[in-house]
Amino acid sequence: MAKSGLLVVLSGPSGVGKGTVCKALLDKDPELVLSVSKTTRKPRLGEKEGVNYYFVGKEEFEADILKKNFLEYAKVYDHFYGTPRQTVEKLLQQGRNVILEIDPQGALQVMKTYPNGVFIFLLPPSAAELRARIIARGTEDKASMQKRLAAAALEVAQAEKYKYVVVNDHIDAACDRIYAIIQAEMLKVQRNIELLQAFAKEVEK
Repeated sequence: MAKSGLLVVLSGPSGVGKGTVCKALLDKDPELVLSVSKTTRKPRLGEKEGVNYYFVGKEEFEADILKKNFLEYAKVYDHFYGTPRQTVEKLLQQGRNVILEIDPQGALQVMKTYPNGVFIFLLPPSAAELRARIIARGTEDKASMQKRLAAAALEVAQAEKYKYVVVNDHIDAACDRIYAIIQAEMLKVQRNIELLQAFAKEVEK
């Protein structure tokens, strides 16, 4: 029987660079599969359907909620985001390692369903750096930026519930730290019981 894959959940405040770090991680580990979420917000410049998100209307999203089609979902800054349940569960059953790049609201929901998941909180180097990154996007007015920064403070307070925290000071360094976490998780004894048992039987012959 194939070993189930790892569920890796990467989350953190808006503007911390989750998407950029995820892209670098996928380039480093081609075996890692990124779960593509659904959202009701409009695409940003450069975002592609089915690659960054599945962009859907509010009615379709709410219908999926009623059908319990989401592993998690959350309303963030007036828009809905959700992780399709069936896709993730199928990949895990196939032994694939799946990464969810989601908001902390969603991550806390996933913790209840998959407590053995690998939960990583991505932290900015400083509040000033986070502010600079949000400004650099050019998509926020002053009121919206203040709203995001206030939310970030609340989200960081939830970081103690995660298994790991990684500071995104440099993309490559953050990527290397997360990759090391995944490798360590794959080598845990509880994930390799069958291998150990098979070896013990072989030795006894």
